[in-house]
Amino acid sequence: MYQKMSFLNRFFSGKDQSKTSTNEQQKPSPWFTITKPEQINYLKELSKQNLVVIFKHSTRCGISSMVWNRFQKNKYLEHEDVKFFYIDLLSYRDISTEIAHEFQVLHQSPQLLIIKEGKAVYHASHSAIDASVIEEFKK
Repeated sequence: MYQKMSFLNRFFSGKDQSKTSTNEQQKPSPWFTITKPEQINYLKELSKQNLVVIFKHSTRCGISSMVWNRFQKNKYLEHEDVKFFYIDLLSYRDISTEIAHEFQVLHQSPQLLIIKEGKAVYHASHSAIDASVIEEFKK
C-alpha cells in the first residue's frame, strides 16, 4: 500500500495542498493533480483496483468554484479506497479534452467523472454534481 501511494505522490506531483479543508484539524487533501497526458492511462489501470474520481474545474468560473467548494465539504471524500484527481481546465485544457475523449463523455466544466474498471461509470456537470454518488459505485 505504501509503495502504491508513494508512486501516486511522485507520478501526480504529490497531493495538492492548496485544496486542503479549513477544519480545526487540518487534514491533508485527498486530491492528486492531473498535469500530464500519460497519467490518463495510469488512471484507467488504477480504476481496476480503486474507484477513481476526477473533478474537472475551471478556476475562473464562479459556478465551477461554487460547485468545487461545495464538493470539498463532503464526507464522501474520506474513503481510503477511492482515489481523487483534480484537473485545472485553464492550465490543462488539452488533457481535459483527452480525458473526455478517452472516457467517451462530453467535455463540460465543472465536471465529475467516476472511473471503475477503466470506464466512466458516472459523469455529471454543474449543479448535478453530487459527491454522495461515490458511495453507490464503491459496491
